[in-house]
Amino acid sequence: MMYPLVGDLAVEGIPITVSCRVLGFSTTAYHAWRRSPVSQRDWDDAHLINAAMDVHADDPEFGYRFIADELIHAMGFEVGENHVQRLCALQGISSIIVKRRGSGKKAGPAVHDDHVMRDFTADAVNVKWLVDITEHWTGEGKIYLCAIKDCASRRIVGYAIDARMTSELAVTALRMAIMLRGRPAGTIVHSDRGGQFRSKKFAMTLRNNGLVGSMGRVASAGDNAAMESFFALLQKNVLNRKQWATREELRLEIVVWIERTYHRRRRQRGLGKLTPIEFETIYKQVALAA
Repeated sequence: MMYPLVGDLAVEGIPITVSCRVLGFSTTAYHAWRRSPVSQRDWDDAHLINAAMDVHADDPEFGYRFIADELIHAMGFEVGENHVQRLCALQGISSIIVKRRGSGKKAGPAVHDDHVMRDFTADAVNVKWLVDITEHWTGEGKIYLCAIKDCASRRIVGYAIDARMTSELAVTALRMAIMLRGRPAGTIVHSDRGGQFRSKKFAMTLRNNGLVGSMGRVASAGDNAAMESFFALLQKNVLNRKQWATREELRLEIVVWIERTYHRRRRQRGLGKLTPIEFETIYKQVALAA
C-alpha cells in the first residue's frame, strides 16, 4: 500500500532509497512492485470479489458460507471458505439477516414503479398477481414459502418451498405461475422491496416473459395487504396447528392445504361464496361464450 507513495515522493525530489528506509521496506521490494504492480493473487482476489458481489446482489440474505458454496460449486472457483470470508469482510459483504438483528429491516431501492397503488381488485384473471414470502420454524430449521396470488380469482397460481430464502425461490414460484397460466403477457407482478424480488434473476424472468414488475413503498405492509391475508389464513390453518418436526412434513401439509382446501373447498365471500377453482371455471365459460 505504501509503494505508490515512494513514487510520489520521488517526484518531489526525495530519493527512493530514503523513502524506502523510512517506510520500512527495501528498494528491491519497491522495484519488484514497479515491474509488476498487481500480483497474481490480487488479480485473482479481484475476480473473486466481483463474483461474490454478484452472488450477494442476487441473494442479499447470503453470508460468506453460502457465497462460498456458490463460488465453488456453481461457478467453479477453487477457493477456501476462509479466504471467501476474508474477502467478504474486506468488502463489507454480509447477510442482511445478520444486520437486521441490530438495526432493523432496511428495504433496498425499488426497481419497479408501483402499478397497483393498493388496488388489489382485477376485472379478469392474469391482470394482477401479488407475490410475497413467509417463513416458519420446524425441528430442522426454517422453511420458506414464496406464493403468487391472482387478484381476480384469489388462486395461488405459483409457489415454491425451500429451506433457504433466495432469489431462486422467488424465480421458481414465478416460473410455475408463468407455465400454469400459459405465459400471459402484460400481467402486473406486485411485490415488496425484498432482495429476492429486486434480484437480477427475478427481473430477468419478468422481462423475458413480458410481465410488468411493480413494487410498493418501504416498510408499508398495506402495499401488499391482500397477500398478507392469505398468509394469515395459512398461519391459522396450517403453520400454528402444531409443532412441525421436519421441513418435508410441513412442506407436504402446505401443498395439500393450498391445492385441496384453499383452492377447492374454502369458499370466499369476495368471490360470491365460490372457491377460487369454481370462480375460474365460471370465468372461463363466460369468456368462451363471449
